Amino acid sequence: MNMRHASIYTIILLCLSYIAVAQNEIRGTITDKKNNTPILGASVQIPNLKTGTVTDATGSYAITNIPAGTYTVAISSAGYTSVIQSVEIKGKKELNEALTASNAQLDEVVVTGVSSATSQRHNPVPVSVMTENDFLQSSSTNVIDAISSIPGVSQIMDGPAISKPVIRGLGYNRVVVMNDGIRQEGQQWGDEFGIEIDEYNVNKVEVMKGPASLRYGSDAMAGVINFLPAPTLAENQIKGSIAANTQNNNGLMAASADLAGNMKGIVWDARYTFKQAHCYQNKYDGYVWNSGYGESDFNGMLGINRKWGYSHISFSAFDLKLGIVEGARDSATGSFMNHYLVNGNEDSMGIA
Repeated sequence: MNMRHASIYTIILLCLSYIAVAQNEIRGTITDKKNNTPILGASVQIPNLKTGTVTDATGSYAITNIPAGTYTVAISSAGYTSVIQSVEIKGKKELNEALTASNAQLDEVVVTGVSSATSQRHNPVPVSVMTENDFLQSSSTNVIDAISSIPGVSQIMDGPAISKPVIRGLGYNRVVVMNDGIRQEGQQWGDEFGIEIDEYNVNKVEVMKGPASLRYGSDAMAGVINFLPAPTLAENQIKGSIAANTQNNNGLMAASADLAGNMKGIVWDARYTFKQAHCYQNKYDGYVWNSGYGESDFNGMLGINRKWGYSHISFSAFDLKLGIVEGARDSATGSFMNHYLVNGNEDSMGIA
């Protein structure tokens, strides 16, 4: 019995030693297909594992500590057509790709409505994708206003700070809104409730136009809008950014600062955003009473990426203070009316 137990223990120790030593990784070189030159800064991402890296000056890359399995690998670089393929990773896997130069980014990775990341052309449900570059090239007051340029998507506005999404004529609790995998319930009910998402923290938006009730519940009759943050940085990288925005009609002053990093698999991302705007003006009323707003947001993520997978915790604080334009006007002058209290608690109205 003792010899048998000793043999079993020896086998277990040998297996544990093999597991500890075995490394699953993917590495290779990304080049230009036309002239075979290396591409610097190409992104290689594994969306299902929330990990990835970028190529160095020689076009080389390496992603280590990957759980064994089959994953969707997305390779992209500015000015080149993206490559998306399913790769089985077990042990050391070499994947070299030659990208074709293109003025358009094609075949985006799609996560919405499916159990794991897949390419847009392999998804049976129609999905539209907007990236951060699309946002920067459009003129909008908030993130819903930006995606309303997608065919089939519109919005219900209640001032410059409140926009509610509408997909093919259906809105409110018939549209599910996701932010990094977390449902946003606040916008579905009253007219004065908008999307509680910091637009500066959005790296990509995927809009699934069509019923998705089987996966998301009965309130996804019209479709799903999925807001995705920026992907995790490559190992041993720290990156910071500052963005600002101003609009002269309502005097908007907005700024956002972000700091992200990945040190030996310990990942983090923190962002603070501040906005302040006075009442906007039009040619009929001048300054529209009670249309100003202020916003203060904080978003953060802290996690760990290891060969067994990943674990991330995300948190956010969204504080929006806004005025509501009620639309009541004085019959004689056409000026906006304002509620105020007289004789204690008696409600009355006067010209704003």
